[in-house]
Amino acid sequence: MSSQLIVKRPRWGQRSASVVRRGALEFSRGKKMVRTKMRWLVGMAAGATLLSSTLLGFGVAQATTKAKHYTVAYMSYGVANSYDAPMLAAAKAVAGASGVRVVVFDSQTSYTTQASQLQNVINSGQYQGIILQPVYGAALLSTVKKAIKKGIKVVNIDQILGTKYTTDQIQVKGLAGNVVFFPSKIGTQLGTLAQQACGTANPCKIGLVHNYTGYEPDGAITVAFKAQIAKNANDQIVAEGDGLYQAGVAVTQVQNMLTAHSDINVIVGADQDCEGAQVALTAAKNTSVKLVCYGGSAAGQAQLKSATGPWFADVLQVPATEGQLGMSMLIKAMKTGKSQGSKNPVAGLPNNGILTPANAGKFTGEWPG
Repeated sequence: MSSQLIVKRPRWGQRSASVVRRGALEFSRGKKMVRTKMRWLVGMAAGATLLSSTLLGFGVAQATTKAKHYTVAYMSYGVANSYDAPMLAAAKAVAGASGVRVVVFDSQTSYTTQASQLQNVINSGQYQGIILQPVYGAALLSTVKKAIKKGIKVVNIDQILGTKYTTDQIQVKGLAGNVVFFPSKIGTQLGTLAQQACGTANPCKIGLVHNYTGYEPDGAITVAFKAQIAKNANDQIVAEGDGLYQAGVAVTQVQNMLTAHSDINVIVGADQDCEGAQVALTAAKNTSVKLVCYGGSAAGQAQLKSATGPWFADVLQVPATEGQLGMSMLIKAMKTGKSQGSKNPVAGLPNNGILTPANAGKFTGEWPG
């Protein structure tokens, strides 16, 4: 038996498989590392994008919510006047709701003081808007024009800003808004109502209580009132006095009228004057005189509603509505740069805004009287 040399082949297949497995594992690990790195890079990019978007959004939000702050000068006819107080309160309420700061300037019924205050407001450079309730509008025209030229928005309320008293439209170019009644209409209404109150009296003797004689709105009211009374030759204005929109002053004025003309039939004036007149009539035990008034105060409304006193009729005014409309107009004008036009607050009221015992319950007095 011959000897046979046996040579064992190496297990290349097994060894190769091991190498392949090892290589595959390393390759797989490499792919995972690449994928992991890619995920990390993508994640970082996405995070950066998100952060950038967040910061951008935050910046936009900041820019959007950062509101411009406005300061408004409120130029009052007279803060102590019971007619003006609710006007100011209503304007402040609107301003407060919009985050607008209001600084009040009290002219104390002096147009020279008001003109000086208005000039100081312009010179200060601290105000973006002005609410103006003129004592005498014609005297303020040149100063108002200076304010408008400086870019300050001006809204006029209550009294006429101009020289025409038979219109409620804007009379100053560039004015941002105008909320007024026109006094000549009140004068005509008072004259017509006084003639109705005269009844069958012939002649009918009438007393007129002014308020700051020669100033507005008294001047325009008086002219229109006298023109209406002159239409009936039997109606005569026999006495005049100045009540200064104060009941206490009016008491004295009406007492003087009663002393000089015990047979007087009708007395005409603002609500404060009528309140004073009622005191004088009560003291004189006079139950025949009729009162024709303007203002439409809560006191006047109550007297007419009771239908027991001397009040014959009252022409309504709405000071709180004027303050609210005026400030709303000014805020819009400051934000948009556009004029808000004119608004007559008593236009369209029932019965032309005339209160009588028959309809007084349908109205609401916006000031105490």
